[in-house]
Amino acid sequence: MHFALPPRKTSIPPPYMPRSNRLPMLRRSRFKLIAITGLFFLTVIYLLTRGNGHPKLKKRMPTGNPPVVVVTVFDEAKYGKGYIDTIKENRIEYAKKHGYQTFFANVGDYDLKGAPGSWTKVVAMRHALTKYPEAYFLWYLDQNAFVMNPQLKIEDHIMKTAKLTDLMKKDHPVVPPDSIIKTFSHLTGQDVDFILTQDKDGLSVGSFIVRNGEWGEFFLDTWFDPIYRSYNFQKAETHALEHIVQWHPTILARLAIIDQRLLNSYSQGNKGDQYKDGDIAVRLVDCVSAGANACETESQRFVQQWRTSFGKS
Repeated sequence: MHFALPPRKTSIPPPYMPRSNRLPMLRRSRFKLIAITGLFFLTVIYLLTRGNGHPKLKKRMPTGNPPVVVVTVFDEAKYGKGYIDTIKENRIEYAKKHGYQTFFANVGDYDLKGAPGSWTKVVAMRHALTKYPEAYFLWYLDQNAFVMNPQLKIEDHIMKTAKLTDLMKKDHPVVPPDSIIKTFSHLTGQDVDFILTQDKDGLSVGSFIVRNGEWGEFFLDTWFDPIYRSYNFQKAETHALEHIVQWHPTILARLAIIDQRLLNSYSQGNKGDQYKDGDIAVRLVDCVSAGANACETESQRFVQQWRTSFGKS
């Protein structure tokens, strides 16, 4: 049997010699080196400009114009027009005196995805932060409350760093009386961005203050997260907040609890600290459950008092 012999080697190359692969490899390596070098220099430039506080990379601090925005949410299904108009007048007069702004919203203004209307306060506060980016602080005050002492300014009465440091309850149960989670003992006023009070049941969200800034935005976004709205807590956003501050140290680390009468006095003393003359605000906590006109009836004894106080100031 015969087999074909292999072709003999020759020193004469074929007329069409394939190109060597070495040149493309060199070019790819060179391009890769240039790309890595360019990325390195861009990273260095970014870090240097970030460290030097480049205005395009660092969030600008608010100017304090206005210093405070007073936020209130209204539920026209529970309160009459006359009562709501009186509350709005109260807020506007107080804001005028100190150069503040007001922000009014209504239940139904925002899509809560089926959550109770009381959640509106959280998204309304977030909306107000967007509308007034220069404000130092936002004060949420519920629709069942009146500002009673026009002389007291939020930024002096509570938010001055040294004063807030003295007012803060440290190593204090977050949910009274015996929560194992307590406020941090090492914080000072400059560490705090969220201020509220407690009543006999726990945290009270009818009157609270949020400092404008990145953390304030983060906090309100966290509180309004769909997962918490879907939990169907008995007290909706109140119990959601109690859950958040006990399970998330990033929230607890910016929270201060102060005495109730400094920010959130009650018209009656069965559920919390009762209002006394000189307190900044009073809340009619039981009137909604007592009937459609109960709030307007109970409010009469306070309406004349705050109008008189505002007239003298």
